[in-house]
Amino acid sequence: MNKRFSMLFTVAAVAVMGATLFGSTYTQTQIAGQSIDASKLDVDVLEKIHQMGGLQLVMPEAFAETDCGVLEASGRTVHDFQLTGESVELPIMGGKTFNAMTFSGQVPGPTLRVTQGDVVKMTLTIPDYEVTGHGNDMHASQISSSAFESVNPGETSQYCYIAEAAGIFKYHCSGVKLVGMDQHVLSGMYGIAIVDPANGYKKLVVEKTSGSGELDRKFYDADALEFQLQYIQLYLTPDGNYDAGAMFKHQNTATVVNGMQFGYVPNMAHNLLVNGDVNRNIFVAQPWNGLELKQYQSQLLFVETDQHVRLFIENQGNEPVFFHIVGEILDRVVQGNRVQSAATETWLLGGSQGMIVDVVFDEPGAYAAVNHDYAALYSGAATVFVAGDPFGLNPVLVDGGVIDAPVPSYAYVMGNPSDAVPPMGMNSIEHPAINIHGLYTDEVASELQEDGMIALWEVIPVVAEMLS
Repeated sequence: MNKRFSMLFTVAAVAVMGATLFGSTYTQTQIAGQSIDASKLDVDVLEKIHQMGGLQLVMPEAFAETDCGVLEASGRTVHDFQLTGESVELPIMGGKTFNAMTFSGQVPGPTLRVTQGDVVKMTLTIPDYEVTGHGNDMHASQISSSAFESVNPGETSQYCYIAEAAGIFKYHCSGVKLVGMDQHVLSGMYGIAIVDPANGYKKLVVEKTSGSGELDRKFYDADALEFQLQYIQLYLTPDGNYDAGAMFKHQNTATVVNGMQFGYVPNMAHNLLVNGDVNRNIFVAQPWNGLELKQYQSQLLFVETDQHVRLFIENQGNEPVFFHIVGEILDRVVQGNRVQSAATETWLLGGSQGMIVDVVFDEPGAYAAVNHDYAALYSGAATVFVAGDPFGLNPVLVDGGVIDAPVPSYAYVMGNPSDAVPPMGMNSIEHPAINIHGLYTDEVASELQEDGMIALWEVIPVVAEMLS
């Protein structure tokens, strides 16, 4: 395949020649925003244009190339991103299930993480037992939309691109011939690609004041503890099928974060640690209590105080996300690798829009990250961060033999939920431990356990016995 893509603008050449003949000035407004004064062009230039049949625009080779063979041999880092598209039944709040469509048996799909300039080799396979075709449109790419065409059951499709722009980008089921793309996406076929900046993330600067009110600045290293949060709505009939009529009316059944309503609130283990009783809830809504729920049991997000925390946030749905953390300030908001705000209370994300939020939790405590749309908040968009040791559990855990010495966050005891933790990348701080949590099929959960992640439904009874 020719490594250089070019376009011949013969019309432009004719216009230039015509302008010369008639002694006028021709303004080409579509190329680089510049004016071409034909009366000042050299005769040799006009002759060259004539000989080559028109103006030739050559796109930068590194940007335009999409041939997988050429890109794999280019010397760039190549990421082999393989997905399957399959329909499964997954739980929703209230003990019910819904008919989900997934990438690789989970909602959201697996997170891709690359560095700016890397090559992504995306392969989508549709099992022959699947009832419909699926596609994958990756917003991190800049290639023809024909590459995203739907793939039939029993078939595989592949395309490659260079991740040129840094930031967080949606991917989702798509396809020119795919009927009902909305059903596929709003039933679970979405995920994110994180493209780290080529030169890494920047240090975080937070303004502080002294006791006398004097302004000072505190610098935090670029390395950060990272989480991912993806917001979307469910539109379901009573029997768990997609309800297109409700979607067109914007009457959603639920708001979910990483696929689950209230997926990041306390569970029975936290009840035990804080209240000494698994049945005494410590949060107003705890719909995912119970060891029998396994990977679906709700989990909290644990951080240290005065720690740089980086949040990758994507609005996958139809409704706006008014992202806010109760009790904290968003210290920095970045979109498209450009700082958009500092020290702000809430940031608005439209549909198919992402951002990176940097925050430092100053004091020990519980902080709820919410969509500050009250309907969204009450229907599932509440995520609880716990910073430091606000419940004074370190002495209890040490005395009970659960830990040997006090820890800076409960993540060292419980771990953080796997679906909220992105793959490690540039400037990532490793989580102390990761537990299995998410809208996964049992097969996916088993694979994660084999990879060494903590199955809390097996660990909690042991901890409970030690504490009692």
